[in-house]
Amino acid sequence: MNTKTSNTIEQPVPELSNTERKQQRQSLITASTAHAIHDGMTDLIYVLLPIWQNQFGISYAIAGLMRGVYAGCMAGFQIQASKLSEKYGRKTLLVGGTALAGIAYLIAGQTTTLIGLIVALAWAGIGASTQHPLASSLVADAYENDKSRSKSALATYNFAGDIGKMALPAAVGVALTWWSWRQSVGFVGIFGLAVAIWLSWAIHEKNHARTTAGTTSQTKTEAENATAGRSSLSYSIGFRALLATGVVDSATRMGFLTFLPFVLKDKGANTATIGLALSLLFVGGAAGKLVCGYLGRRIGMLKTVWLTEILTAIVILCILLLPLNIALMTLPVIGLALNGTSSVLYGSVPELVPAYDRSHAFALFYTGTIGGSALSPIFFGWLGDHTNIVLAMQCVAAFVCLTLPLAWIVNRELPE
Repeated sequence: MNTKTSNTIEQPVPELSNTERKQQRQSLITASTAHAIHDGMTDLIYVLLPIWQNQFGISYAIAGLMRGVYAGCMAGFQIQASKLSEKYGRKTLLVGGTALAGIAYLIAGQTTTLIGLIVALAWAGIGASTQHPLASSLVADAYENDKSRSKSALATYNFAGDIGKMALPAAVGVALTWWSWRQSVGFVGIFGLAVAIWLSWAIHEKNHARTTAGTTSQTKTEAENATAGRSSLSYSIGFRALLATGVVDSATRMGFLTFLPFVLKDKGANTATIGLALSLLFVGGAAGKLVCGYLGRRIGMLKTVWLTEILTAIVILCILLLPLNIALMTLPVIGLALNGTSSVLYGSVPELVPAYDRSHAFALFYTGTIGGSALSPIFFGWLGDHTNIVLAMQCVAAFVCLTLPLAWIVNRELPE
């Protein structure tokens, strides 16, 4: 008993030197830059899809497939990127992934076939897969001995991704009024390569030894062995309902974002306007993380999810009915609802599973939500091809309402 008690006593945190503070800032700046460029390149695809539809004569289903290929490759290779970083180092993988995404965009700007473009998007997705697991761990490690600033540093890193989502699609949307899409995409590729070169100079990664107490390591290993191979069916009905809620929410978000540019295009929007529209939406999304986090604490998960999902359905229907200028004004509102819901759902995972099982539960949750986001554009695109894009978006609005009874089940299982 005495030994266990002494192991849990927190040691005083030593005061950091100016050199250590500088290293922290350097790590945060490099990780945030990587986050901004990768998220910007990822969401730039939404601006380009209507242009590629005209260029290659693709259907809505193929447009959804193109977005799904990028998202699927980005999600599917994150675990591999983490494993490879243990052998080759995070700097090597992060720089290489950024360079690969830049080269893929250069190839996309030069290809003359649809197959070539899809292959380029797949490679860009693989390159983007290195960013989230490695850049975020750089920040976490840099602030490991400074817990008071760790959360604010990670929040800054997360916000940098929102900056990239807002800036790059808007910039390319404006550039497309003068340049062709090939020139614009090629410039993005060059920019990505330039960032990769800068990262190779700016990242000063020290060998980080993950040292933990022997009993902690043993407990973690036992927990990992105990949870290996478990499926969502092994968990409580509350967690399974939460997973289903996350899948529906993620599928709705990706379906809406993929086909919003086509709806705006039918209303008369040009590429610059579409870029502006996405920036307005992502501004609302950045605010949604703060607003819904506050609402979740004040009124609870159930009321927050019901509020945001009902708001999402209503605003989607309004966008379909309203003229272009007024529809643009509603985008920050739906951005807030779309992005805020996911923050509340993620925060409920630890409340529904025991502490030793949370890593595996989070892995299941992310796998499910990412899978939903990769498949939904293909389904709703197919629906748009066989009916029309307006009806497909109406189905997106109806689909999100499935979260309402699911969230009620989750709330019933949450501890008081």
